[in-house]
Amino acid sequence: MEIAPPFPASEALQEAPATPPRFAPPYCAPQEAAERLRQRGFALLDASGTAHWSGAAPQALQALARAWDDLPPDDYLLDGGSYRRRRHASFEVQAGAIRPVAHRAHWQPVQYNALHGGIERWFGPVLPEVLAAPAWRMLVGALGALCDAVFAPGAPGVRWFVEAHQFRIDAAGGIGRPTPEGAHRDGVDLVAVFLVERGAIKGGETRVFEAASPAGQRFTLAEPWSVLLLDDARMVHETTPIQPLCPGDPQARRDTLVLTWRRGGFQGPGL
Repeated sequence: MEIAPPFPASEALQEAPATPPRFAPPYCAPQEAAERLRQRGFALLDASGTAHWSGAAPQALQALARAWDDLPPDDYLLDGGSYRRRRHASFEVQAGAIRPVAHRAHWQPVQYNALHGGIERWFGPVLPEVLAAPAWRMLVGALGALCDAVFAPGAPGVRWFVEAHQFRIDAAGGIGRPTPEGAHRDGVDLVAVFLVERGAIKGGETRVFEAASPAGQRFTLAEPWSVLLLDDARMVHETTPIQPLCPGDPQARRDTLVLTWRRGGFQGPGL
């Protein structure tokens, strides 16, 4: 494991260098993911590992990726940017059963999101046909089983409060920031970050490090449907800004699916 010094949040606001280095993700086999999470606080699966682990065929995952072409703008960016598009959904998962809940605002406390915390943000809902897609439900089912095994062993029937975010970071017009809030935690148990597409960009390096020590690692996710799994209580994470390889290229973008899993209820102003 590569050990690197802590990465300050301010560094995430700097421009990507002209020829950024690429650090290979330390992928593990699907059957090792739970133990990696327990031991290191994070685990990574490549595209084939994600398909094997979830049971979703690669072709079905690629078909699901088309839904990222229909995301409305994120109107809540407080850095003045217009580079992010997204949709949001909330649901509960218990013993493998997935129960959608009424569309609701996304809310985070300031301690976890210094830029956008403390405000209700209403994003367009994830489309019903996406939520009903077998590949989507397989990904959610696999994550639920992982949460049960890692965060609630010996406690069957835990109810998980899950939020899903479809993100597109568009860099055609210049710099796009996947994590404008900088290095952060999300106030949940598990964070899963699936790379859906990476096109014609430089930058976008993922950085994870331990909240309680300077130990960390950096890598670049490039394979569609590879996934980063994080123990949010232990790990801080960020992704550096992206820039187009060719200015104005409409393919200069980074698409991700982020799912957060939390016990005890959704985050909200009253919690």
